Amino acid sequence: MSIRHLDQLLSPASIAVIGATERERAAGRAVLEELIAGGFEGPIWPVNPKHERVCDLPCVPRVAALPGVPDLGIVTVPAPKVAGVIEDLGRAGCRAALVMTPGIARHGLVASEMLQAARTHGLRLLGPGSAGILRPSRHLNASLAPRRALPGEASGPGHGAHSGRLALISQSGSLIGGVVDWAAARGIGFSHVVALGDEADVSMADLLDYLAQDAESRAILLYLERIEDARAFMPAARAAARVKPVIALKGGAATEGARAAASHTGAMAGTDALFDAALARAGILRIRSLEALFDAAEALDHVRARTGEPAGDRFTIITNGGGAGVLAADALDALGARLAPLSGETMTAIEALLPEHGSAANPVDLDGGAEGEHYGAALEAVLTDPSVDAALVLHSPGALADPVGAAEAVAGAAKRAKRRSARRRPVFACWLGARPGDAAAQILENADIPCFETPDDAVSGAGYLVRRTRLLEELTAVPPSLPDGPAPDWEAARAIIARAAARGARRLNEAEGKAVLTAAGIPTVRTEACAPDPEIAEATARRLGEEGVRRFALKVLSDDLQHKSDAGGVVLDLASPGAVGRAASRLLAEVARRAPGATVTGLSVQEMLRRPAAHELIAGLSDDPVFGPAILFGSGGLAVEAVGDKALALPPLDAGLAAGLIGRTRIARLLAGYRTRPPADLEAIAAILVRLGELARALPMVCELDINPLLADDAGAVALDARVVIARGRMNDPVPNPRLAIRPYPVELEGMLPAKGGEVFVRPVKPEDAPRFAAFFAAASPEDLRLRFFGAMRTVPDSLIARLTQIDYARAIAFVAFETRDSDDILGVGRLASDADGERAEFSVMVRSDLKGRGLGRALMERLLAHGRAEGMRAIWGEILPENTGMLTLAKHLGFERHSLREEGVEHVEITLD
Repeated sequence: MSIRHLDQLLSPASIAVIGATERERAAGRAVLEELIAGGFEGPIWPVNPKHERVCDLPCVPRVAALPGVPDLGIVTVPAPKVAGVIEDLGRAGCRAALVMTPGIARHGLVASEMLQAARTHGLRLLGPGSAGILRPSRHLNASLAPRRALPGEASGPGHGAHSGRLALISQSGSLIGGVVDWAAARGIGFSHVVALGDEADVSMADLLDYLAQDAESRAILLYLERIEDARAFMPAARAAARVKPVIALKGGAATEGARAAASHTGAMAGTDALFDAALARAGILRIRSLEALFDAAEALDHVRARTGEPAGDRFTIITNGGGAGVLAADALDALGARLAPLSGETMTAIEALLPEHGSAANPVDLDGGAEGEHYGAALEAVLTDPSVDAALVLHSPGALADPVGAAEAVAGAAKRAKRRSARRRPVFACWLGARPGDAAAQILENADIPCFETPDDAVSGAGYLVRRTRLLEELTAVPPSLPDGPAPDWEAARAIIARAAARGARRLNEAEGKAVLTAAGIPTVRTEACAPDPEIAEATARRLGEEGVRRFALKVLSDDLQHKSDAGGVVLDLASPGAVGRAASRLLAEVARRAPGATVTGLSVQEMLRRPAAHELIAGLSDDPVFGPAILFGSGGLAVEAVGDKALALPPLDAGLAAGLIGRTRIARLLAGYRTRPPADLEAIAAILVRLGELARALPMVCELDINPLLADDAGAVALDARVVIARGRMNDPVPNPRLAIRPYPVELEGMLPAKGGEVFVRPVKPEDAPRFAAFFAAASPEDLRLRFFGAMRTVPDSLIARLTQIDYARAIAFVAFETRDSDDILGVGRLASDADGERAEFSVMVRSDLKGRGLGRALMERLLAHGRAEGMRAIWGEILPENTGMLTLAKHLGFERHSLREEGVEHVEITLD
């Protein structure tokens, strides 16, 4: 993951085309012609020993003969020659190459030599097999696209300058030409278009990091066919989605077949469903068609231009036709949006301007004779109502209607509301009968109000806002706390799994599986394993009876039986130890008859629970080849796969994410309670899902896990059955699980920190620390807040606290100091935020105002330096106000070099790490 030298790749000042030729229909000629026709303003140097001139440009025989060092080398030579060309470019000092040559993956040695040459010289490589790059604002068309992409200023009628601020990254080269042509016909332009090719070096993650920082790109569009490295993709996607809309179209979703698995969870956890869950977790809006991709980008780009970010899901509809308003309200409700409850003051203001047959209730009906002044006054009143997050304005044509006057009034009202209110609300419009380029539509578009041709399109545009809003809320939500439970005993769990692996088992028996769940802190029914002997089974039941168990369940233990009940290996609701002994005889005989080849290793005697009002659920883990461990939740029982009610999520989970996972299933409505059935204990279910995420972190050898059924009612949740599948080859894998796509909470960084007056406890920040941070900042002096945040600040806003506590551990760390492990009061915080390369990081340290002089600031700073070295960082830097003499002195003592940045009014300090 690196953005190093991507400027030379995407904004080159000079270009060499290696393999340029006069031969018709050759890539070397086509890309050279596009560069020239596109008006690239820097030097273009063809390279080919067979020509003296190509496309009327002087041609040199080899890279070493170039008159200068190119920023970008475009490689179109045959596959066997590519590695040598990359070596020549690297030696010449070139730092970026676009390799258009296809099929290099089939030449294994050539591919490895090409990549080795690039890495040796620090050269970034896009491709191989890339269809190219388009950067319209730089007049760069280094592609085979038959039509050049429009820049923002060239966008056609109906689209404002925002239309050229879409960046497109595609994993399909053939899609590029069609998309550019399709978009140009609709007046939609681009800031960047990049075809990735085989992603030998420059990846989707690299470009997401680059475009997240690019001022020209207001939204990022992705065409995805695969994710090569989920551990790189997820942090980059999450970082980009926090600052601008990222919208994805996934190809190949309908072609995925079922896969063989040893558990229900493994069979049900399809890759496309997990793709959905991963994109949502990253904050990416997934779209199902090419047209919807651009509709979403356009709608959200307008919203960002007006508000900075989406505001919420409470809409007010303003219309001059009651029927259209009702239909729009129904459509919004279907998307999960809400009609805002207008205040009495707002309704009074609207009623004062309404004609006789109008209505001030939401939807606001201005009646068919409404003029521009009615639209303007109604919208202005609505946009000042604190209960309104967004407005949808509909205009139907009629004999008395003035569409242009109404559009002018709406644009003016939106502009005035924007000036008057610190909270800006997006406005969507539908002018029925108005086409792109018509006067009314152009007025609205120029005011950054997206204007749609039909109410359905307008509601769809609003729907993108609702979905984007919720994705952002999930990215920054402060999770609720979970009820306390038993601490996991991972060593005990590993010992159980090790014994099973030693006997060659791939699946743990039921008793072992439940023992692992118990060690993980997941409630299970009391279960004991015994030899496959009726007398021993009876004695085991008698022992459980002495501990208070009154009714029993009996199950066969066999590594050869995937579903015990199918072989007659389950007997339920036995009333006495004697009944258990008699049932054991029948069970063993039945299993021998139905599954004669199965080896029976024992019997499981367990407590039979009587919870008639409990719901049968399933919860489990699967191991995806792309995303690694995934958590599944849904309706359980014998018909679990037939019902197919499931939802998936990537670990780790917190209480809020677990609640969201539950809420995405159909059975969630039943769990909320109905008629005489009380609500199930959702906190207990969420706690089990969180524990499953912790299990995925701590036990990398577990590749599939089923809890089916998981019984849940108002008294709690308990695992009745457990199926655990292990990968014996991962017994010695490191912890945390290296296959996790999202880096989990680094529990290994918890510990004591030496300070004057005794040690303090320090740990990484958690999302649920938000209330503690609010109290910490509330207790800080105004001067300390100014020195920390470089400006006067009475209170620290919740949005900033969310950013400080909701961090991606793959890219940042914040150490929070407490007096003891159980304390709630924060003593101090030290933070490192690394760049996308992971080589340099910015630090910040803040100590509670009344605790200065204890050496806590120095201790936190030393912990940050140690962490930076452990992560392989090259340098740590910070910016400090000149009057913050204490921090400047500490930086000097720790070996930081100091440079004054007079224009910014700060001191830059930096230290190079060993």
